[in-house]
Amino acid sequence: MDNGLLIAGLIFALVMLVGFLAFNYSNLYKKKKGIRKRIRKETPEKDDSSSGDRKWKGFLLRSISRFGEVLGSKQEADVSQTRKKLVRAGYYGENGPVVLFGSKALAALLLLTLSFILKLTAFKALPAQHFLMLVIFSVAGGFYLPDLYVHRKTLARKRQIFEGFPDALDLMVVCVEAGMGLDAAIKRVGDEMALKNKVLSDEFRIMSLELRAGKARADALRNLASRTDLEDVSSLVTLLIQTDRFGTRVGQALRVHSDAMRTKRYQRAEEMAAKLPVKMVFPLIFFIFPSLFVTIIGPAVITIYRNLIAH
Repeated sequence: MDNGLLIAGLIFALVMLVGFLAFNYSNLYKKKKGIRKRIRKETPEKDDSSSGDRKWKGFLLRSISRFGEVLGSKQEADVSQTRKKLVRAGYYGENGPVVLFGSKALAALLLLTLSFILKLTAFKALPAQHFLMLVIFSVAGGFYLPDLYVHRKTLARKRQIFEGFPDALDLMVVCVEAGMGLDAAIKRVGDEMALKNKVLSDEFRIMSLELRAGKARADALRNLASRTDLEDVSSLVTLLIQTDRFGTRVGQALRVHSDAMRTKRYQRAEEMAAKLPVKMVFPLIFFIFPSLFVTIIGPAVITIYRNLIAH
């Protein structure tokens, strides 16, 4: 009798436990379902065309990578130089050199195909020597077209870093003089510059991650100078390395460097303003002076023509 009551009590406890767990799971499931509904309401629905575009871009990228693996350079020096060039343009991907080699080969092939199509359709009477020159220029243009794109991206990125670097340096001076360490100031500057200058913010964040990963501060600073390839950044890196080596005050050194950079910016602005009169000569001669001559001398020429020549 006691064993039967014990078994019944265990079965009842087990049923109650299962029911309790099922009830809690049901409540948790309802809460998650409500959260998902709220997220769907607040988040705009993704268009199927965007997912299709991503699939198409992924397929195109894989195809270009295969071209690069087959036709690209296998020498480590060429790959390293290409990777450095892509990093300065803002492309940090591991397969960046392969994609660049594949893009050059694919562009050359496409322009070569286009030249043959033009020969068969629009330029049927084109001499063989001229067609050979068209083929050579098409292949060379397609081969160097991705390099030109990367070069333009590098120049645009350098311009953004150059324009935002004085503000970042002033912010670093404020952080250091407020009592923050240099590593913490670098991280803070990277976070604060995200809204104003995304490119410079990414560079400071990369340097902060390198410092947190255990890389020496001098090496992280040299990597920053190598990625940006700017004289102002290189001079700041040299200053910080010397300050860290000799144990001088970082805040005072940064303030002196910030004042020097501000003076340098003023001098560059004055230099650009001084060059404007020379640059305005050609627009004045070819565009403004002819209109002035027509406006001023035109009525006199018409009057002379009517009085002397027409009669």
